[in-house]
Amino acid sequence: MTKSYHCGTLTYTKIGLFSLFSWILWGDFCLCLMEVMVPAILPIKLKDLGCPNWMMGFILSTIPSVMSMAVGPYVSFKSDRYRSRWGRRIPFVLFTLPFLCISLCLLGFSEEIRAFLQNHVAFLNVYSPATMTIALIAVFMVIFQFFNMFVQSVFWYLFNDVVPALLIGRFVGLLRIASTLAGVIFNYFIFEYAGSYFKEIFVGAAILYFIGFGLMCLRVKEGQYPPIVEEEKKQTGKLSGVKIFFWECFGNKFYWLIFATTAFNAISNTITGFTVFFNLEMGLNLAQIGKLAAINGVAAIAGAYFASIFVDRWHPMRITAYLGIFGIISVCMNWVWIFVTLPGNYFFWLCIASTLITAFQLTLAAGSLFPREMRLFPQSRFGQFCSAQALLRCFCTMGAGVLAGVFIDIIKYFYGNNDFAYRFIFIWTAVFSLICAILTLLLYRQWYKMGGDKHFHPPAIWSPTGIEEMPVTRTIGPQTRWLNMSMRMFDGIMTFSVLLIPFLMYYMYYEHAGFALKYFGILLLPLSGAAWIYWNYVKKSIKKDMEKARRGETLRRGIPHHGMLMVVGISFLPALGLWVAQVVITVNMKMEQAAIVFGIANVVTNFMLIGITQLMTCVERDYSTAIDEACN
Repeated sequence: MTKSYHCGTLTYTKIGLFSLFSWILWGDFCLCLMEVMVPAILPIKLKDLGCPNWMMGFILSTIPSVMSMAVGPYVSFKSDRYRSRWGRRIPFVLFTLPFLCISLCLLGFSEEIRAFLQNHVAFLNVYSPATMTIALIAVFMVIFQFFNMFVQSVFWYLFNDVVPALLIGRFVGLLRIASTLAGVIFNYFIFEYAGSYFKEIFVGAAILYFIGFGLMCLRVKEGQYPPIVEEEKKQTGKLSGVKIFFWECFGNKFYWLIFATTAFNAISNTITGFTVFFNLEMGLNLAQIGKLAAINGVAAIAGAYFASIFVDRWHPMRITAYLGIFGIISVCMNWVWIFVTLPGNYFFWLCIASTLITAFQLTLAAGSLFPREMRLFPQSRFGQFCSAQALLRCFCTMGAGVLAGVFIDIIKYFYGNNDFAYRFIFIWTAVFSLICAILTLLLYRQWYKMGGDKHFHPPAIWSPTGIEEMPVTRTIGPQTRWLNMSMRMFDGIMTFSVLLIPFLMYYMYYEHAGFALKYFGILLLPLSGAAWIYWNYVKKSIKKDMEKARRGETLRRGIPHHGMLMVVGISFLPALGLWVAQVVITVNMKMEQAAIVFGIANVVTNFMLIGITQLMTCVERDYSTAIDEACN
């Protein structure tokens, strides 16, 4: 008998499921190729036109945020309650498709349109060509983002309507592969031509998107939805709909925490549009920047499918909590580039090594965000809650893009308008990433209080029971074998950090690097030893609680999840090789102060690793009380 898969009124055979996945993944590929292109190319074009950083932030961050606030909630609320023979999601995408593609072409021809207008409208000649072009790009961005919001507001909700719940984890993994592949192709083959073929790239993206995404809309079929009852029809009215929207979405503090974590994560990322200028300041060219992003994408593709498996096994809420706080380490360690300048080729290869080392951790963290929303938001109003989240996120980021530009301009003022200021973008990212991590930990604790792995159901103030019943997916709790293995990885990090220093000091002696030799001996070696002692204290505490859990006794602190520690260990253990390479390169180039900076960074990293591990044991207190259970 042929096995079938079900999602609402839809039934698929394996061939039908393959067809569904293929068309959605193809559509997502076309969408992501267009999405990655606009924020990657426009900053280069705007900088060539002499656009100030605050205006660049306004165009790239504020305009999308305003459009998302104005369009997203309305479209999401309406689509949840819309019925047609085409479904409730696809019509919103298909009917706005031509207008979105036209807006892309307008962006591509912005300079030609500027020349036409100034040749035929006399009073416009009082403005410089660059100013007029920047103004036109801003106007066309408003048009583009308006129609793009129809796509962004409903496309991601389509998955819940057509993909069987049994396969959603693996589907999201494949989706990430498709979207990342689009980024790889763009960055490796197209990005280096961003300055010289601006018009052609935008027009090509419009044509591909119109054909590719349009075919997906025609080939993917939605099922039959329950009819809209009279009460729901009344709720779709303008005023009553707004009241219902805000009452249901913002009436519980649990959802406020989810929305806040997403908002601060977005604020932290508003400055990433300037990353290309940081890389240029560090000596890279556009071809190298594109290849670096492409390699990052290939590494993400390699781990995306396997990451989706662990998302299901360990729970996305847990993954985002752990990796959100551990991820602060990598963000903060970018401070070294304020004090160190390497030749561009050296910096390029060090970035590649760092990308490969952290690829799986970053892929797992990014791949957990959307599944987390699918586990925490009520399924009956998924689109509505996603749009509420986007509303708050956009409200917070609306001015963040401009402020990020102002932040860079202020630093540039103190550095004589020098591009060295772009090295400080990590300060912005670190501050808001830390706030996001703290909020995520609070959300993690609240999720535990509401049932966690075993009994969580989304709060639903519209329901008589106060919750919406949803299937509870089984997850794997702390396991002795894997916890011991993860702690051995941390043993390796702390032990090798001590043992490698004498070898590096010998190399410094051989290279006559006396200044670096002195500080590694009197400062870094003792501090690394102190970190080793600190780690053994924390490890001993964890092992004691593991023994108490086996005996069923009350734990003193808590037991961290083995999977999270393993992912962090896999990332930071090979990073020791990168640290050694950094020290050897700088000593060989007679950059002794830079060698000391890299040494301090390694010690700080180790203390942060241990401190965060100890923090997570405290976070798990009262909840992680069992060990070696098959599943939760």
